[in-house]
Amino acid sequence: MITAIREVRRAKGMTLDDVARACVPPTTAQTIGRLETGTRTVSVGWLNRIADALGVRAADLVRLPDQPNIPVAVLLDPDGAYAPRRSATIAPPVATPDHIAVSVVASIGDYRAGDEIWCERLSPDHFARALNRDVLVPRPAGRFAFGRLIDRDGTRLHLLPLGSGSRQQIVTDPPWIATAVRLVRPL
Repeated sequence: MITAIREVRRAKGMTLDDVARACVPPTTAQTIGRLETGTRTVSVGWLNRIADALGVRAADLVRLPDQPNIPVAVLLDPDGAYAPRRSATIAPPVATPDHIAVSVVASIGDYRAGDEIWCERLSPDHFARALNRDVLVPRPAGRFAFGRLIDRDGTRLHLLPLGSGSRQQIVTDPPWIATAVRLVRPL
């Protein structure tokens, strides 16, 4: 199996030791290095541990043969644009069965017309992970609410809509919600 552990780790600005200490349970930098280089076989368990330590999905660490990666030509920060010291690539986003999308047809809040918001569906036992994030919430009769999840009181979710001057919405006992995880914006 070909992995992108090294590329993702470097993109996150983490050292081997940072990842090793962030693993649960912690491991050694040497072990992470061996898993990165393929000297040691990467199991699904290791992929999950490393993905959690890096704050990504395990699927983001697996490089598929037909998945083209995009070479990083420039790094950009407040000091300007400059060439990276090491070659790096970025894997394009890959949809999973838990993903659903929101298509923005008119600008509202921080979103512009033409934006695509990728959302990851969460079950009720994971709603707490979405606090202070933008979420899509199903409502009765095929309607939806989209806004910032600002509070959770038992089965009641408190949403702050995106538009200025809008009143807080309360949705009770939704079967799922979907957290915004990726913004695709044409320039």
